Amino acid sequence: MKIAGIVAEYNPLHTGHLYHLNKTRELLGEDAAIVCVMSGNFTQRGDFAIFEKHARAEAAILCGADLVLELPLPWAISSAEGFAFGAVSILNSLGIVTHLSFGSEAGCVEPLMRAADFLVSGRSDELIRRELQKGVSFAHARQIAAIKALGEDAHILRSPNNILGVEYIKALKNLNSSITPLTFTRSGAGHDSAEIDRTASASRLRSMIRNGENAFEYIPEAAAGVFRREIDAGRGPVFIENCEAAILAVLRRMSSEELCAFDGGGEGLGDRLFKAVSAGPSLDSVYAGAKTKRYALSRIRRLVLRAYLGIGPDFPKAPPYAKILALGKRGRLLLKNVGEAFPLITKPAAGKALKGEAKRVFELEARATDLYVLAYPKESERYGGQEYTIGPKII
Repeated sequence: MKIAGIVAEYNPLHTGHLYHLNKTRELLGEDAAIVCVMSGNFTQRGDFAIFEKHARAEAAILCGADLVLELPLPWAISSAEGFAFGAVSILNSLGIVTHLSFGSEAGCVEPLMRAADFLVSGRSDELIRRELQKGVSFAHARQIAAIKALGEDAHILRSPNNILGVEYIKALKNLNSSITPLTFTRSGAGHDSAEIDRTASASRLRSMIRNGENAFEYIPEAAAGVFRREIDAGRGPVFIENCEAAILAVLRRMSSEELCAFDGGGEGLGDRLFKAVSAGPSLDSVYAGAKTKRYALSRIRRLVLRAYLGIGPDFPKAPPYAKILALGKRGRLLLKNVGEAFPLITKPAAGKALKGEAKRVFELEARATDLYVLAYPKESERYGGQEYTIGPKII
């Protein structure tokens, strides 16, 4: 059996994601199984997920996935490189995944492979360092370095889904994985696009939900039912602004040195953020005050969230476990073929039995979940300890 891995956030799951699931089976065969590695309650852009992780995973199963595993928090809110490596590492550790499926603007693997080869070869390091010394962002420095080395192929690194695709392939190479990358041309509204075509981007849908517009027109009915249930129960929609005062309070207690530590230090972003936090009356003003040509907004948002949640840079390179968020009938069969070397958490209380780094990561996840639920609209749903009591959704 062919088993495809998909890396996702489903924040929220929309018709473009449904197309991805269906396209994967079109390419690999209708009997192909799909394993998703999904961000939990916080996302790579440095934000709260609009719906709780088990609900989003349940929506994925109802729309065609077979098994949904959580990408632990330190990797879920990492850079594109860390995010991709963490997720691909989990898929590789399962020992059953044959393909890694993703959409891209390129629509074919070859140019993405060439860009990945360049970036893992080490030839890019010095070129990127030289550009960074000019005060530009890492993304811009890497683009210039790629142009110098790859010529026309460098345009691959200008598009967000291509960039993630390159990072997935880099991760496969660095892990010496036997998983085969599989891509197709991404269609519809672009990443973070405000435009609506046949599909709407997740960013646009979050905005529509925030403004009380009919976002469910662009969400598969099975998923929409789950999200409507969460709204009716008072567990959604969740927005970072619901905890804005708490986040600002935590940040204002920190020194610039403490803020620098959460970003690894050494580049001055912590100093800029410290000044922005001291002066800014809102999160948006803090982001605007810290942003420069060198420091992208997404990096600043992640730094703010890491500081609030207490996530420093001192974690292992790869996730030491994965937690099952949801599974269907075929997903239960897949689990029988997963070896015991890589810890899979099937019951929430099992997190207490973890050891070493795995235990430390899980405890951090539990504390972060306690902070996430404080953003629920309904007060009675904000109780603590949910990481240890809510189990996977079994469909």
